[in-house]
Amino acid sequence: MEPIVSIKGLTKTYASGFAALEATDLEIGRGEIFALLGPNGAGKTTLINTVCGIVTPSGGTVTVDGHDIVRDYRVARFKIGLVPQELTTDAFESVWATVSFSRGLFRRPANPAYVEKVLRDLALWDKREAKIMTLSGGMKRRVMIAKALAHEPEILFLDEPTAGVDVELRREMWALVRRLRASGATIILTTHYIDEAEEMADRIGIINKGKLIVVEEKAQLMQKLGKRLLTLNLQEPMATLPAALSGWPLALKANGNQLEYTFDTRDGAGALADPSQGSRDIPTLLRRLDELGIAFKDLSTHQSSLEEIFVSLVSHGADAQTGARR
Repeated sequence: MEPIVSIKGLTKTYASGFAALEATDLEIGRGEIFALLGPNGAGKTTLINTVCGIVTPSGGTVTVDGHDIVRDYRVARFKIGLVPQELTTDAFESVWATVSFSRGLFRRPANPAYVEKVLRDLALWDKREAKIMTLSGGMKRRVMIAKALAHEPEILFLDEPTAGVDVELRREMWALVRRLRASGATIILTTHYIDEAEEMADRIGIINKGKLIVVEEKAQLMQKLGKRLLTLNLQEPMATLPAALSGWPLALKANGNQLEYTFDTRDGAGALADPSQGSRDIPTLLRRLDELGIAFKDLSTHQSSLEEIFVSLVSHGADAQTGARR
């Protein structure tokens, strides 16, 4: 995929000595949806604001569609639309005037038909004459998105775009994101709603303490770092695991009434890769339990969610053996 944003060795250290962003390399493909996840203070907003020219980098380079954000600032910034976390609009202006003014800031010629389309897409047309100060928080968030889209950018940065909005608006916003991507736009978003990233993103980046620890296609990330859990509800509780099951990744739960088997999704049906231990797949486990006279009433499986992977990575750091691309 052709990169439209290229970040190389990007750093940001403030005068206090605080390193908000350590050396970061990242390429974002044209037309993709890229989700950047991380806890509060991880460096998500610093990274976005640096690419958008709001924060001056301490080192490294960023190019946007081949244009350096420092040497060729005007052209690079023209290609970017930013929806920040903060609701910063002129409270006494109307919705129409605010969005139209944002278009003019980028020296775009007046285009009432385009502004109308943006407002209609964001369900703001009926509020076009309303002053910003009279709008609800959710409506103000829509106005921020309309302002970012006013100059027809090729790249849209969404920094926590659905924070504090209702479920209906969240769905409308993601429908808009899909339409924008279908039209060729590139979307980079940060979000605390990990289910949104899991549903929407093509690739996932996880940042923690200023370090980009994982960048991977969503499906591959979940396959490489995900776990599957097989739970057997036993007919009779067990006090301890039989010695014959030593070497299996098994654990007794629920006062010995449940037997849990954890395996990597990369291992398919639970096969472990050590030949010296023999086969360790699920069918073999079930046969072994039958041989030992251990009966179960039913079984269920659970696949790790992106949220569980995220929590694990942030808590313990990225495993160097995952093969995740930096």
